[in-house]
Amino acid sequence: MTAAGAVPGPRTAAQAGDTPGPGRVAPAAGLGPEEGLHAHAAALHERARRLRESAAALGWRGPEADAFRERVERLADRCAAAARDLTRSAALLRTGPAADKRA
Repeated sequence: MTAAGAVPGPRTAAQAGDTPGPGRVAPAAGLGPEEGLHAHAAALHERARRLRESAAALGWRGPEADAFRERVERLADRCAAAARDLTRSAALLRTGPAADKRA
């Protein structure tokens, strides 16, 4: 327990892994590497979809709002690109690097 206003010390590895914090995905328990990559890819695709929906539904108007929407769209694009790369990595785990050279 920390005193009021004191900054707590760093968490141990066990404490840090007990619950996912904001922006963290819980480990895919019991999944192999390929399935885990697919699970993370699906989570990133979902995150990109939600970001785009939220930006479109934003009631705020004006140049600042447009700039904000553009930044959110770029973030959604990055999530979607990472999801595609994770899916490709999962395929490489299944088929091996030779399949990547043919593509």
